[in-house]
Amino acid sequence: MYAIVKAGGRQEKVAVGDVLLIDRVNQAPGASINLPALLVVDGAAVTTDSKALAGFTITAEILEEIKGEKIHILRYKNKTGYRRRQGFRAKRTRIKVTEISKGE
Repeated sequence: MYAIVKAGGRQEKVAVGDVLLIDRVNQAPGASINLPALLVVDGAAVTTDSKALAGFTITAEILEEIKGEKIHILRYKNKTGYRRRQGFRAKRTRIKVTEISKGE
């Protein structure tokens, strides 16, 4: 069984036990979060109906908060000597999917 969930502005394919790196979640490590399901595949059964997906719960545990890779930004205009350098490191959260369950 696996699911496609919305996690931090992206869609991720998850199964129980998967470890993901998503955009920062404002909770402490060790806390539990629920992710909204967009699609659930259980063997040959594929669930895409929003009313049926409301019954599914995808639970994940927050493992740690880290910084992502550095992005280098350079602004440059030729013949004028204009150069500006800038860098950015996004904060990310590492999570582990603990459960995909269907509530009745």
